[in-house]
Amino acid sequence: MALVKRGIIRQSVVLPAAADRLFAMYLDPRRHAAITGSPVKISARPGAAFRAFGGSLSGRMLAVEKPHLIVQFWRSVNFAKDDPDSVLILSFRAAGRSRGRIDLLQLDVPRGDYRGVTEGWKLYYWKPWRRLLSA
Repeated sequence: MALVKRGIIRQSVVLPAAADRLFAMYLDPRRHAAITGSPVKISARPGAAFRAFGGSLSGRMLAVEKPHLIVQFWRSVNFAKDDPDSVLILSFRAAGRSRGRIDLLQLDVPRGDYRGVTEGWKLYYWKPWRRLLSA
């Protein structure tokens, strides 16, 4: 059972913007790049390719339910070749006036990159996103 838990990441963050704005920012290549500081390829179309951080992250869009849910196949260059893609589920909801909450559930994260992915969300998404919105 411990192996299964290590392969699942759960995080939540409340940011100073409405949930629908956060949702739109994630799906807009220009605004997503403003968060991460590097070019992003992303589209809401199911099957569309996703690339960020110079290809260090890649995947495909599985489903988008505007403005509340994004589901992606997702992988890092640190995954082993035989590691399956992880499944990333992002849900967006209101968290008070002018604040939005993002709940992240990421399944099948390989043990070899579990810590990197877990910390990566905090360092490369949540912190810079908060800074961008607070500027």
